[in-house]
Parts: sequence; C-alpha cells; structure tokens
Amino acid sequence: QVLLVESGGGLVQAGGSLRLSCAASGRTFSILGVGWFRQATGKEREFVGAIDWSGISTNYVDSVKGRFTISRNNVKNTAYLQMNSLKPEDTAVYYCAAGHDGSSYSRTFDYWGQGTQVTVSS
Repeated sequence: QVLLVESGGGLVQAGGSLRLSCAASGRTFSILGVGWFRQATGKEREFVGAIDWSGISTNYVDSVKGRFTISRNNVKNTAYLQMNSLKPEDTAVYYCAAGHDGSSYSRTFDYWGQGTQVTVSS
C-alpha cells in the first residue's frame, strides 16, 4: 500500500507560481509512475501530466505544456508539480496518483492522494 499526501496548494494571482508536492509512504515509490490530475468545480477530472519511475520521461496535456513541470526525488519519496504562469482556468483541486505501470504515458494509477486546492485569481 502506498499513501500519497499532496501539499503546496493555495491562492495565487494570475501569472504567479506554485509548487505542489506529493509525498509518498512505502518503499516502492521509486518504481511507480506518478501522475497529476485536476478537477475544477462542476467538471470532470482532467489529466495534467505524468512522470516515469526514473524521472527521465514526462508528458503533459497541451494546456499546461511550457508552464508546468513535473519532477521527482526518489530518495525523498516525493514528486513535484511546478506551476508557472498560472491562469484562472488552472483553478482546481489537484491530485497526485501513483501506479505500477511506471511509464509517463500510463493513465492507470493504483494510488491516489486526497487533493490540494489551487485557486488562481484574475
């Protein structure tokens, strides 16, 4: 079992930055792929991006390319979502997820965090 805890959400003005963290328990984190998702009020959950188990490969949804960066530190059992040039439409609850398919192209995840709210004001 892997427990994931997100942190780093908050209120930021448009154009600002936030870095979300996803801290994982368990010794298997280093072999898991990690994904980030978001869900805005009244909308379906949306894939944001993912990173493979090694941290070498990432992939992002088009709307965040060039603004968001996913990274990980397998020694610290933590993944990160650096969000720059934030827009009001980025407002959502952000979730991290981890899965035994370790690739950055997986959309199947076995473990989920509880989410952290990101609000971008205009």
